Amino acid sequence: MRTALVTGAAGFTGRYVVEALALRGYRVFGAGLGPSSVEDWIVCDLTDKSEVTEMVRRVVPNVVVHLAALTFIPEGNPKDFYNVNVFGALNLLEALAASAKPPSKVLVASSANVYGNTPGELREDMCPAPVNHYAASKLAMECMVKTWFDRLPIVITRPFNYTGPGQDERFIIPKIVGHFKRHEETLRLGDISVERDFSDVEDVAEAYVLLLLSGIQSEVVNVCRGETLSVGNILEEMGEIAGYKIEVESDPSLFRPNDIKRLAGNNQKLRAVTGFAPNIPIRETLRKMYFA
Repeated sequence: MRTALVTGAAGFTGRYVVEALALRGYRVFGAGLGPSSVEDWIVCDLTDKSEVTEMVRRVVPNVVVHLAALTFIPEGNPKDFYNVNVFGALNLLEALAASAKPPSKVLVASSANVYGNTPGELREDMCPAPVNHYAASKLAMECMVKTWFDRLPIVITRPFNYTGPGQDERFIIPKIVGHFKRHEETLRLGDISVERDFSDVEDVAEAYVLLLLSGIQSEVVNVCRGETLSVGNILEEMGEIAGYKIEVESDPSLFRPNDIKRLAGNNQKLRAVTGFAPNIPIRETLRKMYFA
């Protein structure tokens, strides 16, 4: 049986990727720090090189999806972003390259946040301009990963915003849906005019699997719908689904001075390589989250 290794498999995205790979006949090994419902689960600290080496030796994966990353530090040290996101990925690539049977494809998830406030429809050939430590760490990771293009068959993805059932309420759409599910009367938000290219997590997982199965390597690929919605648009959609209008209170503490006003992606490369791009309507995604 073909084997797949998914780091960060216990996370929001990882659970969907594990399912998508299993549906295609892979035996999926998940890896991460905490407990997980993944049947073949390996506890592994990616910042510990010896643990990563042993994990790869044990699994000998045919394909790898590297999702594990630090996205949020409530009161931490910004250096943690770089230690996990850059050096954790480096440990994994070193172990895979040294394996007796290197994988046929390695997908490394970066982020569309590397584009920063670059205006217009964002393409892979545009110059990144990160505006925070998370995005800067992801760009640093990309640069490091590219030095391995001649040693491993790697594709780097830049997913734009996506959501679905199970996402933490620290993220804007689950926060909005959660308030409506609890029938709360008010909701405190920052700038509701910001626009994002929102996809359904099931579509993102499908795109990842199709990229693994494709012939593309040594490339960066956007994963996005190719259209944007504002937070205000999401509020309107949820109001129609829930049958009432919530009162939005502007919270100055939630306005970020370096926030990205509009993040709109171009998915032509993804379509050309896989014949697929995220297409589940946002209302369908919101309904799944609301009635979950």
